[in-house]
Amino acid sequence: MAEYRLLIETQDTKGLVYKISKILYDYELNIHNNAEFVDSQTNSFFMRTVIKGEFDKSNLLKELKEVLPKESKITLTPNIKKDIVVLATKEMHCLGDLLIKYEAGELDANIKAVISNHNTLKNLVDKFDIPFEYISHENLSREEHEEKIINTIKKYNYDLIVLAKYMRILTPNFVETFKNKVLNIHHSFLPAFIGANPYKQAHNRGVKIIGATSHFVTNDLDEGPIVAQDIIRVDHTYSWEDMREAGKNVEKVVLSNAIDLVLKDKVFIYGNKTVIL
Repeated sequence: MAEYRLLIETQDTKGLVYKISKILYDYELNIHNNAEFVDSQTNSFFMRTVIKGEFDKSNLLKELKEVLPKESKITLTPNIKKDIVVLATKEMHCLGDLLIKYEAGELDANIKAVISNHNTLKNLVDKFDIPFEYISHENLSREEHEEKIINTIKKYNYDLIVLAKYMRILTPNFVETFKNKVLNIHHSFLPAFIGANPYKQAHNRGVKIIGATSHFVTNDLDEGPIVAQDIIRVDHTYSWEDMREAGKNVEKVVLSNAIDLVLKDKVFIYGNKTVIL
């Protein structure tokens, strides 16, 4: 029996849940899971419903559109593994974590390729029989380099592009080409500690909390809609190297959690924030 995820984003009106549920009932579909949220400030309604059964997809969408307010966003996706392309530079902790989860069957996705502007991680990726695309940025403008990366990404099927510590600032063209498809991870010291060695800066200030943030990429650097965050506590006994290692651990966890949420269609991008259902 087929399983689908029905995502609805619309203006909140009376009887929405009843209207949607009645159509699903009339199609003899089983609601396996359901979550809703209403933003009272903007009168926005969000709903994620997991349904099981056999049905005509186009007819179901047509009937839903007829009972929902105009401009409603309706998405119906099958519950199957999605495809991701990973961009990395030299750091291996986030990429290595994803590769191990992939090999163990714990990542609900197919890693189609790893793309890097350095050759450093090739041996690691080769161990998992995943294509490694080395695209050097040397002697190329940012635009020329990105054009090569864009063309390479388009060779593969992908639902999501993951920046696993890809240490290059993306141009507006790249962001627009893959709008709402690029997920990033970074430490949460920003904007307090900018530039080289943020952990050393944080150590010098006696920071007591280390965190990580995963968000969708926009043209506002590191300010896109946040998907997942977490923290760990540190104290005076930590050297800045200890803090850096602790930071790597929380980055791995946060990125993995964010990818899981996106792949399971739990994330609604809503302005410059997200609703997670």
